[in-house]
Amino acid sequence: MIAGVVMRFDIRKVAAYVRRAGTEELLDRVTVYREGMEPAALDLMEGELDRRGVTRDEIAAHDEHRRETALMLPDGTAVRCSFCDRPAVARAWGWHRVWGRVPVFPRVFNRCDAHGGVAADV
Repeated sequence: MIAGVVMRFDIRKVAAYVRRAGTEELLDRVTVYREGMEPAALDLMEGELDRRGVTRDEIAAHDEHRRETALMLPDGTAVRCSFCDRPAVARAWGWHRVWGRVPVFPRVFNRCDAHGGVAADV
């Protein structure tokens, strides 16, 4: 429960998401985002990866790679990119922008490989 809000787990919505999710996204969720996820959702995701022909060795290799390159939180989960759901690999300064255009103040952003994660760490 978050601040008095009850979060309901809808297995049908999760199943629909799992069917349309990309393989890399599922791999991230069953590895570096595993903590805090519903066991039933993890079962669906692992089943979908099996259906797609992803082996346990490939899952373990993905987990090892992500843990070597991603920024990790103390609980063992990866820090999310500020711009998408991929694991962040770097922190870099940038401008907080209003309406995506007007720079207001500088701040630190978490960045994945796709969103400039090669920038110098802060």
